[in-house]
Amino acid sequence: MYKRGEYWQFRLWLPKENKYARKSLRTRSESTAVERGKAAYLEIYGNLQQGKSYFSITTKEGVEKYLSFRKRDVELGHIVSGRLATIATHLQHFLSFIGKDTKLKELERTDCENYFYHRHKTTNTKVKQVTVQNEQSTINALMKWLNKNGETHIDSFEFKKLPRLDKGNEAIRRATLTNDEYETLYRAMRTYCAKHNKLDDAELRVRKIVQHYMLVAANSGLRVGEQKQLRWSDVQLERHSANGSEQTLARIHVRAETSKVRTSRTFLCRNGQYFERLREISKPKRADELVFTLDGESEISKRTLLYHWHKMIELADISDREIRDLVPYSLRHFMITQRIMSGLTFRQIADMCGTSVAQIEKTYYHLNDEIRLTNAVADYKRNADGTIEVL
Repeated sequence: MYKRGEYWQFRLWLPKENKYARKSLRTRSESTAVERGKAAYLEIYGNLQQGKSYFSITTKEGVEKYLSFRKRDVELGHIVSGRLATIATHLQHFLSFIGKDTKLKELERTDCENYFYHRHKTTNTKVKQVTVQNEQSTINALMKWLNKNGETHIDSFEFKKLPRLDKGNEAIRRATLTNDEYETLYRAMRTYCAKHNKLDDAELRVRKIVQHYMLVAANSGLRVGEQKQLRWSDVQLERHSANGSEQTLARIHVRAETSKVRTSRTFLCRNGQYFERLREISKPKRADELVFTLDGESEISKRTLLYHWHKMIELADISDREIRDLVPYSLRHFMITQRIMSGLTFRQIADMCGTSVAQIEKTYYHLNDEIRLTNAVADYKRNADGTIEVL
């Protein structure tokens, strides 16, 4: 201990870091300084015994270390590359809020209380609450990892509690399409890709690929990440006879490394002719080439899909499209809704879509209630010839 000016100071040499740990004891009293110095020594010594360093790296350095760690998860197949990109985006928002040069060991649990307010005030477009909640989960996953590795004194932030999101049936209804709306969209997609638009070959090709992406999405219920990573070797076309006519079905194999739940599955999808038509448009050169690609090498981008999706939705003139959460993922909701209403069990649908029966029941319970109501009020009459006619 030593005195500088009016206050006592603490100093301890740290051989491993080749630096002095310095701290103001904030007192003029020598006896109080001795007690505080002992406490500071014991804290530092305890941390050193646990392998923790005294000097802190910056938040930017901490994020870089964490992303490097998560990159290994991609290489091992624990997460997909798209998920890593999302994590990186979340943490960039965190750095812009907390400051890239902030020392990790100076962070307090309450430092992110105003994160939600910051995200709304510093962006030109309104950020969805669920987006901010996902970012907060990513940030706390970062903090937990940094704390475990001795880089922070806290393992999480205490974010301000946000209003509970409405995940009820009305939210699902608004985020998907009705039968009539899908028929309108189907016709609008054909118009959008028509030759009378006088498009050059490159633009027409892009539009048709996006069109078939949406058609497959509405019939397969694939998640966005699963569909974008689908390869031609994952798809086999089969002919089946049903109701007196022959149908083309697609046997789709979702690889574990591309699935959100990291589990492979294989299922049959209606309207396999869409894959036949897309093969003629894209003309793949290899069996392992991506199905939905513009150059044969990289996945079709989210930006391209969303741009043309919104153009198609606008052309279809879907009501309330400006305030409804209609995105390509809405077609997964549409497919599941159609399968439920056609009489498939929740187990059959869960197996097709790679999710749990509990999740299907939780999300689409209102449809089950509608089916029960239809069954309850169903009636019939017996004709003179003894046959039964459903009313």
